[in-house]
Formats: sequence, C-alpha cells, structure tokens
Amino acid sequence: MPASPKPVLKWAGGKRQLLDVIDAHLPQGVRNGEITRYHEPMIGGGAVFFHIKEKYGISIEEYHISDYNWDLFVMYRVIQSKLPELIEELRKLADEYLPLPPTQKGDKDGARIRMYKRIRTEYNDDNWDNDRYLSDGESFRKRLGPRSARRAAMTIFLNRTCFNGLYRVNSLGKFNVPHGRYARPEIVDVENLTAVSKALKGVRISVGSYVDNLATVDNQSFVYFDPPYRPLPGTPSFTDYHKAAFGDNEQIELASMFTELHERGAKVMLSNSDPKNTDTDDNFFDELYSQHHINRVLARRAINSDGEGRGEITEILVTNYGVE
Repeated sequence: MPASPKPVLKWAGGKRQLLDVIDAHLPQGVRNGEITRYHEPMIGGGAVFFHIKEKYGISIEEYHISDYNWDLFVMYRVIQSKLPELIEELRKLADEYLPLPPTQKGDKDGARIRMYKRIRTEYNDDNWDNDRYLSDGESFRKRLGPRSARRAAMTIFLNRTCFNGLYRVNSLGKFNVPHGRYARPEIVDVENLTAVSKALKGVRISVGSYVDNLATVDNQSFVYFDPPYRPLPGTPSFTDYHKAAFGDNEQIELASMFTELHERGAKVMLSNSDPKNTDTDDNFFDELYSQHHINRVLARRAINSDGEGRGEITEILVTNYGVE
C-alpha cells in the first residue's frame, strides 16, 4: 500500500494532531462533491492539505497552495518537479553529516555543529537574493532556478538537524536556529518525499501574500487559513516564519478577507489561538468574527514559557458555515 504523504518539515503550530477535529468541521460540500476547488494560502507544513488531498482528492478537482515564505514555495515546487535532484542533494548532505560524531549535551563545538553552521551560513548568504527576487529587489521569482534543488535540500537539512526542528528567521529574514542533538535525524525520507511529490502533481503552487493568491476563489471553493497564531501571554508562541510581521493589524486585515470570501460564496475555515485560555475577558477573535461561527476545539500545546505546562487547551476554528 502506498505511503500516505505527511509534512516534510517539522513546523511550529502544525495541524497533524488536529486533523480529525478539522475533518469533522469541514463543509459538507467537500464530502459530497459540491466543492471542486481547495485553496490554502498559508500552507506552512501542509498537514491539512495532505489530509484533504488524500481523502477527498477525487471529488476536488483543483488545488491551490501558497505561502509568503519563498523557501517553502521553492521546496514544494522542487518536490513536485525535481524530486530526483532533491534526493541527490539530500544524500550528499546526509552522507557528510551522519558519520560525524553526534553532538552531546553541553557541547559548544564539534564536527556536526561546524558542518551545520557552514550550511546555515550558505543558506543565509545574501547572494540568494538573486534567486529569490526579480530585478526590483522586492517581487518574488516564481520560476525555479539551477540552484533550487540545493536550496530545498538545505531547507530540509536545517529543519531536520536544528534545535527542536524549529523554523525561525530574524528581522532580516535569516535562519537563526542553533544546532540540535539528534543522533540519527532522518534527512533523506525517500518514501515520504515520493508520496508528497505524488500528492503535489497538478497542484498550483504560488508564492506571495494571501491577498494575491485568492483571485479564483468562488462559490465552489473551500479556503483554509492557518495564519501565524496570535501569541498568548506567557507562552512560547512566535510568528517568525518570515521577516514580515503578523500582529493584530494583520489579523484584522485577514478577517476582512475572510468576510470578502464569504461574500463570494466560498466556504472558509480559519485556525487560531484562543486568547481565553489566559484571559477570559479577551474577546479579540469573538468580536472580529462575530458574524461567523467560532468553534472552540481541544488541542495539546505547551501553555507556559518553560514548556512544562503541556495539556489540553482550546484553539479556535472559525467557519462561515454551521457544522452539522
């Protein structure tokens, strides 16, 4: 039996643990074939997309995924169309890294740390801006270049070998996560990469703001938003997936787009944190989405800054339709 595709990257706030809950809150049109287009304009690790593609792939005819993070765009496009080249690049990295002595707790230096820092420095080199941007220095390139497979391989390698598998960049857009301590990280998962490549066949993959990637949404579309979560006070939440900020003003702008898509006749779902976990008087999302349906669902997350307070807290799933 072919392997089911799963996220290639470890991703903070990933939705794998909530897939059953999200599935239960999908609009009926996804199940009965009335919805023929799926849009996810903040794809991140892609857990929801992979789930829907596998379970409802026959009834949904068009898939559109995108992200503002150029490296995610490159990675997904390379997996889609240049898988052999990607696997070759990953094997080069794995063949150099895995034979080196594993890093031990307290190590400040070591062969793996030095290799990791070398790859991270290459990844952060300003010269990559020539691949990332058009001549205006701002608009993203939407075609893969000759170094795209190398870029995608480094994204996966750094994610698999960094501390806690965390994807984080600073205000300049530079990846700044330190090295981790995994003895045998799975750098080349050929089985899953093959399954993901198959899932991405025929999928339209774009880069840029969600505002620019929703033009084809209509009354036969289902749109799922998974934005950077609004941080809860005293928790380890963060929004540093790319150098563009995503604060309350951006949450408000996203709510406006949610309503616009509702008016187009689309079915829309959005995930976010529930501020009432830490402040029962915080009605930010309740007021922002007052004309829609706010479903509070249980999720297992760290709920304090030292990471010890793990337990079931609520998150919100906003829908513009009632859940049967």
